[in-house]
Amino acid sequence: MTGNSIELFAVFIGLFIVFVGIGFWASRWRRGDLSDLGEWALAGRKIGVYLAWFLVGADLYTAYTFIAIPASLFGGFPAAGTIFFFAVPYVGITFAVALITMPRLWKISRNKNYVTAVDMVQDRYDSKFLTIIIALTGIVAELPYIALQIYGMQAVLTVMIGQSFSGADVTLIAEISLVIAFIILAAYTFTSGLRGATITAVFKDAVIFITVIVVIIVIPLSIKNGFGGAISNANTLAPGIVTGYKGAVTNFEVLPSLLLDGFISIAIMSALALYLYPHAINGILSTSSTKKLRYSTALLPIYGIGLALLALFGILAYASQGAMSIIAPHFNYSTGTWQTGYSAGPNTVYNVLVVPALIYASFPSWFVGFAFLGIFVGGLVPASIMAISQANLLTRNVIKYFRPNMTPQTETRVAKWASVIFKFIALGFIFIVSASSALQLQLLGGIIILQTLPSIFLTLYTKRLNKWGLIVGWFAGMILGIYEVYSANFIQHSFTSLYTTFYNFGSPLGLIYAGLAATLLNLLFVGVISLVIGPTKEKPSAS
Repeated sequence: MTGNSIELFAVFIGLFIVFVGIGFWASRWRRGDLSDLGEWALAGRKIGVYLAWFLVGADLYTAYTFIAIPASLFGGFPAAGTIFFFAVPYVGITFAVALITMPRLWKISRNKNYVTAVDMVQDRYDSKFLTIIIALTGIVAELPYIALQIYGMQAVLTVMIGQSFSGADVTLIAEISLVIAFIILAAYTFTSGLRGATITAVFKDAVIFITVIVVIIVIPLSIKNGFGGAISNANTLAPGIVTGYKGAVTNFEVLPSLLLDGFISIAIMSALALYLYPHAINGILSTSSTKKLRYSTALLPIYGIGLALLALFGILAYASQGAMSIIAPHFNYSTGTWQTGYSAGPNTVYNVLVVPALIYASFPSWFVGFAFLGIFVGGLVPASIMAISQANLLTRNVIKYFRPNMTPQTETRVAKWASVIFKFIALGFIFIVSASSALQLQLLGGIIILQTLPSIFLTLYTKRLNKWGLIVGWFAGMILGIYEVYSANFIQHSFTSLYTTFYNFGSPLGLIYAGLAATLLNLLFVGVISLVIGPTKEKPSAS
């Protein structure tokens, strides 16, 4: 280990200790009875404008942002890298969705003491089966989202360990480190609940904002011709480094017409999906008023600016010979050719390392440690919120159905332990699923969670839906979405991979995100059955 590596690890570990200390201390912030689920899972519904901004922003600036989007832009997998700029308009659209739907959900939830959106579904339709399938949908959809955070953390550890310890078993050390980090995360989440996630989100976002600003200023200034030079390098090197182009892509600047429908559909449907995720709703329900909720949501587009800049990291990597030696170790950067015996493929191109490699190759060790810590806790904080939201669904909307006489204290205790279990189930993903599928994992979760749209969003605005329509629509949408994923035909490839999330419908529709067709079919069944049978009668209020 060199002196530079010691400096890197010292900064990283020192800041991580501060982060953990903040997480445990947060249980004392605006102290409440943490044996009550509303206090533990929603921070007592006391979050104000700026803390809500940080908390919900923590769900946006995740490893998904830092790792998957730049990596997909760099690698162009499963097709043209430019399609992954969908994340930029998607963020803008999703805040409009939030301003329309979330204040209404907040009012209903506050009036009836709901902890989850599924509480509303349960109360409105009085259907055990509908309640359980919508709750389980939320739980399942969150698992790949948490796994995505873990891949980001793993990418940081891989670069840190691989560049600091020659000959070390990088994979084993990284996995052990992740297990230790998740044990610590589980402990402070168990102790502090959403308070811990909220306060650590401030720390995490401060580090990440500084990192993004420094990287996006310093690296282009150090490159000949700035972004123009980086794009020129990408156009020259990308076809030889990565697979999946097959003639569909000629440059990084222009979205091919073949991908236009896919770009539009995935941006719109991802925007609709975000505030259906239990972790996003969890953050919304923790705010102290609709006024503060609206103000915090109105500030969230600031994160969208950072997201647009982060996406460009995938192009900047092509201009850094040091970064490319980590990302594609057997590729000769000077000649643009592979070493004898190697060719482009998953064993020689490590796309998920794009951002850590770029930062490692471009900055002094102390700043690398600082930035790496930001990315690492950028996975931990969202994972904490997501596990809390899963635990709420399991406890309130599944277990409590079979044990309706649970005391509030028992309910909270079950939720705390469930949050621990869900974290480690998601951690298991790294042992069975390739990191190259990181973004596809989250997009698959989007297809799944979109099937709850009628039950949650439409129920906010109408009482004319029928519970059997919602159930049949859910099944129809889920079956079509899964069928599309397995039979997708995407850019001259016939994929059977579970993580391919676009489907080629042919002329005139073209390439469409699988979640769009699945959700439209879902809505069709909901509408027809509700019209034929009539709306489900509202459950009488308890006297």
